Amino acid sequence: MSRSHRLAERLPPWMGSIRVRLTVLYSVLLFGLAAVVVLGIYTGVSRTLAEQPVSKRPEYVVGRSSPEGLAVGGDSDAVAAFLSSLEREVNTRTLNRLRDYSFLALGLLFIGSLGVGWFVAGLVLRPIGRITSVARDIQATDLSRRIDLRGPNDELRQLADTFDAMLARLDAAFESQRRFIHEASHELRNPLSVIRTNLDVALSDPNTSADEFREVSEVVGRTASRMSTLVDDLLLYARREEPANRAGLIDVAPIVDETTTEFRAAAESGGLRLHHVAMPGLWIVGDATAIRQALANLLANAVRLAPSGSAIRVAAGREEPWVWIAVEDNGPGIAPEDHERVFQRFWRGDRRRSRDEGRSGLGLTIVRNLVERHGGRVQLLSEVGRGSTFVLWLPAAPEPAPATASDPTPGRGIPVVGGPRTS
Repeated sequence: MSRSHRLAERLPPWMGSIRVRLTVLYSVLLFGLAAVVVLGIYTGVSRTLAEQPVSKRPEYVVGRSSPEGLAVGGDSDAVAAFLSSLEREVNTRTLNRLRDYSFLALGLLFIGSLGVGWFVAGLVLRPIGRITSVARDIQATDLSRRIDLRGPNDELRQLADTFDAMLARLDAAFESQRRFIHEASHELRNPLSVIRTNLDVALSDPNTSADEFREVSEVVGRTASRMSTLVDDLLLYARREEPANRAGLIDVAPIVDETTTEFRAAAESGGLRLHHVAMPGLWIVGDATAIRQALANLLANAVRLAPSGSAIRVAAGREEPWVWIAVEDNGPGIAPEDHERVFQRFWRGDRRRSRDEGRSGLGLTIVRNLVERHGGRVQLLSEVGRGSTFVLWLPAAPEPAPATASDPTPGRGIPVVGGPRTS
């Protein structure tokens, strides 16, 4: 342990305040400076009186008149002795009086220096007090407070700005954590719902054949695999704060087929007809899991909102230089003024129903983020009372092999542009 640490431990408790220590320091410095000045004045006056005695000056000569009109006469030795004695007495009284005044001034200055030191220490520590007050008021769940210290750009201002920047980073980190929890719960809910629905439908029907059980098991296996990938992605996202990148050349058509099949049981249990069409050869450069997630979110919304007895149509095609995927339903539709809001985080049309159903309002936000991460965009075509059509536009990639002349253009004839249609 260093000597300064041992000295700090031996200080009395009342010296634990920085303001007290600064007050003592300022007071000692002011008092010391004043003592040096007073001592210098006293020493200078003393030397001046000693080096220039009046009795030795030439104007005080016996029998002559001084410049002040003083005539001196008589015995020169006696007069000189008298003047020397008088001079010493006057000098002694003057120096004693100066010393007394100096000690009095030093005492008053010491008391005043304590007050000045206390006041100056308070001014110096006022920004630190504000920093302490804000830090004490801040809670782990509310990091929106800022010090916002005004004044000159000095060291304390830089300290406050650094503290504000740290709070901003912590606030962003907590917000990212909350967003991660919401997105993780939302993304894991869809595959779990698919697994539970398919198993419930298969087990509730006593006439389910072995082929149907096999089909259900394949759907459950694919969904479980996708959920496992989601868990891995969420772990990577939590560690690196960014999703895993598995971009490659993929065909959208098999993704549309498999994802639609996963939701077929859920659609049929709600009295819905689920149709899809996607010709092979819809190549893009992207992450197949991310495209599945985006399409699954759209299908989950359509199955939840579409009225019983209606149809949900899923289609995919190519419009150079884009590959599109469309999901069309006959649900309640979305008002034109809400077309942009539906993609905002935590936006929900019917908030009470959303809370009752445990929805977070993140589904379409995740869809847009996933599509924009691939360089695409999301288009919404909807009218109130006529359903909605969501179209994912993704940059097309060259086909790995040349297409034959007899191959039809994928997706032609599927009505995804010009607004939703009713069944």
